[in-house]
Amino acid sequence: MLDPQARTLIDLMVERGVPPTHTLTPAEARRLYLERRFVTQPAAPEVAEIRALRAADVPLRLYRPLGALPGAALPVLVYFHGGGWTIGDLETHDVLCRQLANGAQCAVVAVDYRMGPEHRFPAAVDDCIEATRWVRAQAAELGLDGDRLAVGGDSAGGNLAAVVCIALRDAGARLPDLQLLIYPATDMRMATPSYTTNGQGYMLTFDTMAYFRRHYVPDAAQWADWRASPLLADRLGGLPPALVLTAGFDPLRDDGRLYADALSAAGTPAQYVCFERQIHGFILMGRMIDEAHSAVALCAAALRRAWGS
Repeated sequence: MLDPQARTLIDLMVERGVPPTHTLTPAEARRLYLERRFVTQPAAPEVAEIRALRAADVPLRLYRPLGALPGAALPVLVYFHGGGWTIGDLETHDVLCRQLANGAQCAVVAVDYRMGPEHRFPAAVDDCIEATRWVRAQAAELGLDGDRLAVGGDSAGGNLAAVVCIALRDAGARLPDLQLLIYPATDMRMATPSYTTNGQGYMLTFDTMAYFRRHYVPDAAQWADWRASPLLADRLGGLPPALVLTAGFDPLRDDGRLYADALSAAGTPAQYVCFERQIHGFILMGRMIDEAHSAVALCAAALRRAWGS
């Protein structure tokens, strides 16, 4: 059964004639995604500090949680927003970053990586790796604890967080303490059963995912590159522990489940939680979907455990 609150939201979008993302230009899709947050997202909670930063050419936004002791070196989550590598930005995920900062009592650094179609694969990957390395290197100057760092993201951002972990491992760099993967896209071939069972009628559709893929990785020969499809990496052992969250009525449900299974099979600790009655994107929708708050709390608890706090 689809969550009744998710059904109400879907019906509302149909009633209001919200056009499917894949029928829009990227500029139109970005504008509507940004505007829609006021309907679905809860009020932004207060935090102690927000600061604009830049890692080389990559814009960042630093959040410090409410109640943090002045001068305390905080653990940090480097967060990559969702939006199909085509839409989304620091504003669309501002509320979630604030919630995670306060809930986990950590700093959050949100990454405004380059997107398609203006900047195609692997530009987003390069930006996210650069940003993660920069945050660790600059941690002391920023009032952060560089020895306690996690990465995370939702949807396309979950894909990027997984890829960052593989890239850092392969480079022999210090690994994050946790990879927080919220309904991640892990296989660009888009051929799992959930793309068929959930490909229409639940907000994110097969057609929209194909639209995103076309803007980000238009060359089918690159779909098997692990930087686009981390599920297809030759080796998934020796990676940071993972929390993988999925939604039962999401085309990406199987991407997340298969990735969690592959991590576990390779010896990487992985927890898998599916919100069986939910739709893609629900963690951002706390104004309309109560389970969004449960998912945020689960993520915050996993971060606290990873840092022993």
